Amino acid sequence: MIAALGEGFSVGLLLSALIGPVFFALIQASLTNGFRYAAALATGILVSDLIYVLVTFFGIKFISSFESFQTYLGLGGGLILIGFGINSIFQKKAFRPNSGGIDLPRLKKRSAFAKGFGINGINPFVLLFWISIASLVQLKKDFTGSDYLFYYVGILLTVFCIDLGKAFIAKQLAPLVTDRFLFWLNKLVGILMIGYGIRMIWQTIII
Repeated sequence: MIAALGEGFSVGLLLSALIGPVFFALIQASLTNGFRYAAALATGILVSDLIYVLVTFFGIKFISSFESFQTYLGLGGGLILIGFGINSIFQKKAFRPNSGGIDLPRLKKRSAFAKGFGINGINPFVLLFWISIASLVQLKKDFTGSDYLFYYVGILLTVFCIDLGKAFIAKQLAPLVTDRFLFWLNKLVGILMIGYGIRMIWQTIII
């Protein structure tokens, strides 16, 4: 269980390092409406991720009993992660902190929870990421039911805590969010994701 929690923690760190609409929405929410508002937004993100976890885990677990499906699943999930990594490395556009690449609603009356849930939930790349994670989990034959639970808890708890941390130090972090900083961070995250993808394909071939 501890090992599964640790693996989940490492994946959560990787997911938290991704730069996208959610990152800038948290920064903007904290700067303009305060930490509590940003915390509610982070909670919406967490619930959205949890729904994706349930859908992808049980959906893939149901169809993984079909012959040869796990092989295709492992290869497909690995390729998805590699695709994420390549996209992150060669991404040229640097999103500014006030938009995150999408039009964020400015109406303060709107629920922060719903805003976080929506921004994260409508992003197709989030679903693809959780599909790849569910694919990776299915390859872990030594995992028990509790291991699966602790693995996902490790991911979700890590992401949520780091999101709260981002919101809390937003005023100190904002000056560091420069185009140059994002450029090199995207390169690093891309390399890590490619590594995860290659590892996943390698495990699939060995199994």
